[in-house]
Amino acid sequence: MTGGTERPLLFLDVDGPLLPFGEDPQRAPRGTAPDSRWARLTSEVGTRLAALPCELIWATTWEEEANAEIAPRIGLPPLPVVRWPEPSEHHEHEDRWFGLCWKTRTLVNWAGGRPFAWVDDEITEADREWVSAHHSGRALLHHVESYQGLADEDFSVLDQWLRRSYGRGPDPVGVESGRPRPRRPRSTP
Repeated sequence: MTGGTERPLLFLDVDGPLLPFGEDPQRAPRGTAPDSRWARLTSEVGTRLAALPCELIWATTWEEEANAEIAPRIGLPPLPVVRWPEPSEHHEHEDRWFGLCWKTRTLVNWAGGRPFAWVDDEITEADREWVSAHHSGRALLHHVESYQGLADEDFSVLDQWLRRSYGRGPDPVGVESGRPRPRRPRSTP
């Protein structure tokens, strides 16, 4: 559906965007205490996510555990959860060949043509190109640095894109990365 009548979807990964891990290559190592990852899960993160003009959906290997462990820590109600089907051998081969994230096909199918944003630390340009060719709606594939997690600038990009997609700003076209880049004309599938 187009025209901003349905709220866009926001597919949320947990490991990386909400629970950062790894080291910032530009800085000294962070603390690695087991509880240091949980410290990022604050009610402020939940409040900021809930304020976005979208429908929040877990798109994580945590599946229902995200509702049990993550949502309460950030003050969100239980959210819909994407279930990951077993990929066909053909799709696994194709995904490896094209360099797609293993989540890409499932999220496009789940969206069913609705506008969606997806935050993940595994998104690549190959995913953006595949979504552009296979998704009839608008999409923002926003890569989040796994060592940093969602930051102020990420929330700003998401808020602006989601408002435009929900009919509250200039009309976005095609698949975007969340970072400024030259726009190519979108080919129709």
